[in-house]
Amino acid sequence: MKRKAILFVALVSLVAFFASANTSTAKEDFAIGESIDNFTMPDPNGKEHSYKDSKGKNGTLIIFLSAQCPVVKQYNDRINEIAENYKEKGINFIGIYSNVTESVEWVKEHSAENYEFLTLIDKDHVFADKLSATRTPEVYYFNAKDILDYHGAIDNDRSGTNITKQFLRTAFNEKLSGQEITQKETKAFGCSIKRNKS
Repeated sequence: MKRKAILFVALVSLVAFFASANTSTAKEDFAIGESIDNFTMPDPNGKEHSYKDSKGKNGTLIIFLSAQCPVVKQYNDRINEIAENYKEKGINFIGIYSNVTESVEWVKEHSAENYEFLTLIDKDHVFADKLSATRTPEVYYFNAKDILDYHGAIDNDRSGTNITKQFLRTAFNEKLSGQEITQKETKAFGCSIKRNKS
């Protein structure tokens, strides 16, 4: 009986150990309220840029882009319009290309043809993994204190013909007027970020 009790305790301890180990190594999503550390990545021409030297005085919008995604193509005009509107208000845009299926030359051509703001190449999707990004387009707004204040979709209509909710513009406007952002997270939709097969 005593031996069974000892074996039972040992078994419970072993299960608890592995449960604890699995919990500690599990990757958690980058959450609203978390701060971003400085990072450095190359643009399509190979020049290195740091986050701290590229951010805006009123915050920074990180947007995951793709040269091949049809949803990104539908959003390009809207993305550029929002970027231009809010650059004047101190919010800078940084585009991130993370797809392993897109060559540097392809990204270079796509970026030059479509965007006026800074774009960077996320080799082996390291940065996308850090932010738990899965879609293009997917946006992360970090406020002036580098804290994630909004994450998700730009608006609620892929085609752009029936937009009823301007998620990103609303978040920007609320923050710039000194209010708390009322809807800090929405579900991003679009193409999946193409990652290396593990």
